Amino acid sequence: MEYIKKRIRDIQDFPTKGILFKDLTTAFKDPRALHIIGWDLGQLYRDKGVTKVVGIESRGFVGGSILAFELGAGFVPCRKPGKLPADVITQTYEKEYGTDTIEIHKDAITEDDIVVIHDDVLATGGTMAAAYELIKSMNPKKIYVNFIIELTALGGRDRLPKDAEITSLISY
Repeated sequence: MEYIKKRIRDIQDFPTKGILFKDLTTAFKDPRALHIIGWDLGQLYRDKGVTKVVGIESRGFVGGSILAFELGAGFVPCRKPGKLPADVITQTYEKEYGTDTIEIHKDAITEDDIVVIHDDVLATGGTMAAAYELIKSMNPKKIYVNFIIELTALGGRDRLPKDAEITSLISY
């Protein structure tokens, strides 16, 4: 993971003043780093029977797509309002710098699915908690939660359901 950590750029005061943003785009553009991220994400779930990976907009699409490919699973986008073309379910939530809303297609997840919800960074946990509730309302067999980076000092795990199986590749 040191190879990956060295390729993550810190951006001060983004998206708002006082936030130190962990920018994974610098790791994603490095072929070796991207391969390591994909392989390591896949290793976490290869024996879990995962059928769908839900990626949270927008950087969660990168790792989520790679994870779905590694597992031979389908990929489902969880998006901001108005971006999905068919019928959706919606969840509004609080995050570290405001209120936001996410949506997913109503027919994206079935009761037969085993799902990994993926996002790039766990900060305060609001986005993932909302995504978890959306997916849970669709009654899949199992839900896993995954991040590339976890900012432990922000306590995001505390906002997620206690029964959620949460994994992160890197913790700061």
